[in-house]
Amino acid sequence: MTAANVTLCFLLRDRPDGPEVLLGMKRTGFGKGKIVGIGGHVEPGENDSEAVIREVFEETGVSVHVEDLADAGVVHFVFPARPEWDMKTRLYTARAWKGEPAPSDEILPEWFRVDTLPVERMWQDADHWLPVVLEGGRVNVVVTMDADNESVASSESPLP
Repeated sequence: MTAANVTLCFLLRDRPDGPEVLLGMKRTGFGKGKIVGIGGHVEPGENDSEAVIREVFEETGVSVHVEDLADAGVVHFVFPARPEWDMKTRLYTARAWKGEPAPSDEILPEWFRVDTLPVERMWQDADHWLPVVLEGGRVNVVVTMDADNESVASSESPLP
């Protein structure tokens, strides 16, 4: 089985008490109830940047332009107990966009300070790679989940 192509975008803004990132509480489907990045599946005929632009708009009502996306790398998620959940996830950050985030059927968006991420409400893998992305770095990580599909069995950063 081939891993699904997925994209995530982390909108970043500066505030007097520190930088913030837009995340959202997943209201439906995979990851329901968890705080997640904004994004989703790449549809046939789309490239990764087109998909993330579409997903950000669908989930938050915010418009991002391709020139405002910064490539933040890739995370491959491996679910040995549920291989149909495997994902190759292209990550982006953006510091410019149009509009104010609004709730959708899928996501309840919320701003979080970068230094106090709600990791206890996120997928357990988030603290393995998300801080690097939010600090402006790029990642290339393979996260293998445990049999419970919640805990991280291993997290590796292969060479480019």
